[in-house]
Amino acid sequence: MAKVITSFFLFLILNFGALGLGGFLMGSSPAANSWYLAQNLAPWTPPGWVFGAAWTLIMLLFSVYMTLVWKKNPGKQNALIYGVHLLLNIGWNPVFFQLHLVSAGLVILVALLSVILLTQHKNFGWKNWSLVLILPYCIWLCIATSLNLYVLLYN
Repeated sequence: MAKVITSFFLFLILNFGALGLGGFLMGSSPAANSWYLAQNLAPWTPPGWVFGAAWTLIMLLFSVYMTLVWKKNPGKQNALIYGVHLLLNIGWNPVFFQLHLVSAGLVILVALLSVILLTQHKNFGWKNWSLVLILPYCIWLCIATSLNLYVLLYN
């Protein structure tokens, strides 16, 4: 049980650390980013506070999820897939907000969703309750993808 708790806290630190690093690399918050504010944003763009609340819930659930993944199969393959996940998660913010590479941002979001679904497929398949833990993440990535795509198409 101590290993499971340790794993959970490690994933919690890594996941929230990735969010923090991505935010730092973004430069300024979306609310203060003049390039982003000048974009034609999708009508369904949520208010700023929703992003913080959503990411907090997503990373808590994803930390539990990754703890289960690691408990089931603590190997190099899962470590590599998780590492790619972290790089994609961190990388989207500066690519989109700082470098203004909207198409590349879209590719990153699709790749991130693919990595999460690959993790599920490799470890649990599709008829497992663990899907509940990553469902908010997948939904949020679909929303983010639609917002990113809107900026690409309508600016």
